[in-house]
Amino acid sequence: MTWQYPQAMTAHSHTDLDAVDLVRADGTAGALWQAWTTGERLAALPELLRPRTLAEGFAAQQRLSERAGPAYGWKLAATAATGQAHIGVDAPLPGRLFERFRHAPGDVIPSGELHMAVAEAEFAFVLGTAVDPGASRDDLRAAVATVHCAVELPESRFDDYVAAGAPSLLADAACAGRFVLGPAIEGGLDLDLAAVATTLQVDGDTAAGSGASVLGDPWTALAWLAETLPQLGARLEAGTLVTTGTTTVPVATRPGARVRASFGDGGTLGAVELTLAPAGA
Repeated sequence: MTWQYPQAMTAHSHTDLDAVDLVRADGTAGALWQAWTTGERLAALPELLRPRTLAEGFAAQQRLSERAGPAYGWKLAATAATGQAHIGVDAPLPGRLFERFRHAPGDVIPSGELHMAVAEAEFAFVLGTAVDPGASRDDLRAAVATVHCAVELPESRFDDYVAAGAPSLLADAACAGRFVLGPAIEGGLDLDLAAVATTLQVDGDTAAGSGASVLGDPWTALAWLAETLPQLGARLEAGTLVTTGTTTVPVATRPGARVRASFGDGGTLGAVELTLAPAGA
């Protein structure tokens, strides 16, 4: 499945969405929602419910969101080349961020349900105004109110998410999981985010990276989403939060672990900390 930036943006139009079988999409969402609520892992969706295209996958995600409750933003999965290769895609996948999985810095986060069991250090944007289709990069920058440090603990309802395929992953909210929005980065709108160093620590395990891991620049990831969502029947609204994908190799987590993501050399631009609950807690 291919979404290339920006040439192939027209591959998934509103016409594609109009042709989607919404009854099938609702069945797909129902199967995923059962996994969400029971904690079971799916080997794969039943063939009759398995989305065949990205448009079908996104339609199922829309139906899933009706069950999952309020959403406050979007996440992007697979914005690093290594991440794309890992799950067999060559472009990002957008997923909704749900309030039910939202946390504050310093929170103790449940750990028993974390199947993917990794943490990611990410740059996140909060929009002050809506972004219309065709917005220029200058328009996009003007729409962003603040740039933040963030940590995502992605999650999949598939036992083998690597083999699930792009449409099914998209239906499953692109591996949306627990999310922690950290502090706004002072002067973040004027920084070269691609050049900003990041460090992710999980107890004694550490990974280093930078904003360049995110499609070359987190702003490029935001622009990709702004152009792609309207083709799927959605758009970036005022107040929306967008987290743009991991800046380092994801680091494995474990129950009881302490997670810290630092931005800028020595964390000079900010940091996010959280703790995973001990096993059985």
